[in-house]
Amino acid sequence: MSFTDTLHDAAEPIWQAQIEHPFVQGIGDGTLPESTFENWVRQDYLYLKEFARLFAWATAKSPELDAMSWNAGVLDLTLNTEMELHREYAARFGISEEELENETMWPTTRAYTDFLVRTAADGDRAELHAALLPCAWAYVEIGQTLEEQIGGQTAAERDGRYDDWIAQYASEEFAQTAARLRDEMNRLAASATETDRERLVELFMLSSRYEWKFWEMCWEGESWPV
Repeated sequence: MSFTDTLHDAAEPIWQAQIEHPFVQGIGDGTLPESTFENWVRQDYLYLKEFARLFAWATAKSPELDAMSWNAGVLDLTLNTEMELHREYAARFGISEEELENETMWPTTRAYTDFLVRTAADGDRAELHAALLPCAWAYVEIGQTLEEQIGGQTAAERDGRYDDWIAQYASEEFAQTAARLRDEMNRLAASATETDRERLVELFMLSSRYEWKFWEMCWEGESWPV
C-alpha cells in the first residue's frame, strides 16, 4: 500500500462528500444555476493564481533539473490552460478579465490560499506536495466520475453547458499530472520519519477539507461580515 493510498483512505469520506455535493452534482447533470457557477469561476480564478505559486515554489525547491522543468510545466498548465477555461466561462457570462482580476477573495478562498502559500514557503518539498495534492488529484477524480455518470446520455438528453469543465478535469493531461504528483509524494514520503508522515497526512486532510469547503462556499455564497 503506497503512501498516497494511505492519504486517500484517510480523506475518503471528505472526497466522497465532495462528489455528492449539490454543486458538483449540478455540474454533472447540468442543473447548476449559472449564477452559482459564476461564484466558482470568480473565486477559483483567484485561487488558481495563488495555487500556481506552489509550483513556482516547487520549481525553486527542486534540486533535480527534471523536477524543476516538470514543475515549471505544471505552472504553465495552471496559468495558461486551466485558467483559460475560467476566462472562457467568464466570457460566456459577460465577465471581463478585468473583473476577474479585481474580484475580492471571499473568506474561504483567502484562508485556503494563505494556508497553501504559507506551507509552500515554510515547509519542505514533501509538505508542499501534501498540501497541493488534494486539489490536483480530487478534481481529476471528480471530473472522471462525472464523465462516467453522463457517458450513457445523448446530447439531447442533457444540458451540456458544463461539459467543457468536465472534459478538462477528466482529461488525460490532467490525469497524468495528478499521477506524477502522486509518484513524487510517494518518493518524498519514503524517507520521511513517522512523525513527518503524520504531518503530511495532517496537511493532506486539511487541504481536502478546504476543497469541500470551497464547493460549499460557491454553493451558498459568502461574504465578509463586516
